[in-house]
Amino acid sequence: MLANHLPRARYLLADKAYDADHWRAWLLRRNIQPVIPNKENRKQPHAFDSKRYKDRNGIERMFGRLKDYRRIAM
Repeated sequence: MLANHLPRARYLLADKAYDADHWRAWLLRRNIQPVIPNKENRKQPHAFDSKRYKDRNGIERMFGRLKDYRRIAM
């Protein structure tokens, strides 16, 4: 199994759509630090690492380029 050979995740970088208390609790139970910005309507905002969240942009760009290359190849 590939999953047994991957390193454990330390952080989860996600967008505001994943800002839910049950999701954050699930991650924390697995010792994964959520890096999720707060929705605007959240009554009790959570702190998050904005510098680490900016790294998410690089990941989004990588997937965009992979999709472009797939279009060229097909």
